[in-house]
Amino acid sequence: METIGISEYDIIIRLGLGFLAGFLVGLDRANRRQVAGLRTHILIAMGATLLMMLSIWIPETYGNTKSGDPGRIAAQVVSGIGFLGAGAIIRLGHNVRGLTTAASLWFVAGVGLAIGAGMYLAAGIAEVMGLFTLIVLDKIEHKIFPYNHE
Repeated sequence: METIGISEYDIIIRLGLGFLAGFLVGLDRANRRQVAGLRTHILIAMGATLLMMLSIWIPETYGNTKSGDPGRIAAQVVSGIGFLGAGAIIRLGHNVRGLTTAASLWFVAGVGLAIGAGMYLAAGIAEVMGLFTLIVLDKIEHKIFPYNHE
């Protein structure tokens, strides 16, 4: 597969990093037995990575023959993930569950888009901060607000 701006090596690296980003966040969600776990997060991050690469590739490849805006597919990914996130949110009486899982789905899509665009540093920093939020801050939150958790 010949590409102008994204080499085959770049494709392998970007999809591999997309897989890793989804895998790390998905591990946390699966460990907590959430409705969207390991495989879901991996597929979303890799899918977002792939779609971002496609967003870049189309205008580079077709140049003058087709107009393309790399942000258009990315914008659709962001709104489309909202539907998946809504499916992860469950209302049980006065309680609502699944908000963090819905947010993590949206988050890994954003990380995947950044990786697909080649923004490795931004994606890496976001991934570390996201994992810190899900793992470390969860423990701190349980200690400060024990009544909010089961």
